[in-house]
Amino acid sequence: MALSSTSLDTPVGLLTLVAGNDGLAAILWPDDPPSRVPLGPLADEPGHPVLLETERQLRAYFAGTLRVFTVPLAFRGTPFQKDVWEALLTIPFGETRSYAQIARQIGRPAAVRAVGAANGRNPISIIAPCHRVVGSTGALTGFAGGIAVKRRLLEFEREASLAPEPAPGG
Repeated sequence: MALSSTSLDTPVGLLTLVAGNDGLAAILWPDDPPSRVPLGPLADEPGHPVLLETERQLRAYFAGTLRVFTVPLAFRGTPFQKDVWEALLTIPFGETRSYAQIARQIGRPAAVRAVGAANGRNPISIIAPCHRVVGSTGALTGFAGGIAVKRRLLEFEREASLAPEPAPGG
């Protein structure tokens, strides 16, 4: 199945959005090596309905009016990776979790390093908020978009979480 893609300029850089008929498959950073999220051939199709909805939701997120994404997701990975990525979706806007907390959440408390590796291969950055995962001491650790972008996203969410909750459907 061919995947459709488009680019979106955001406050954290130019992102490549990738979708199939089953949902959003990836949000890629400008310097992402192809091996981090292997996808195969991409067709430039900015009018794809999933891509249009992803653009709308990301714009609302960066405007501070959306805290929970509802775009359909189509994770492509191993069952373990999918468990980790699904756990990322439970981290509330403006909060963080440690790799150890995610490992416990998925029922694999000894798999902290494997959680870190899966987190690093998260194909749907920002929406599956791998930027909200930090070291056990609270230290910012690896992030595909870079540590500076991770810091910026976390600071943005902390500041936005102090504002009144946006209206539903934001």
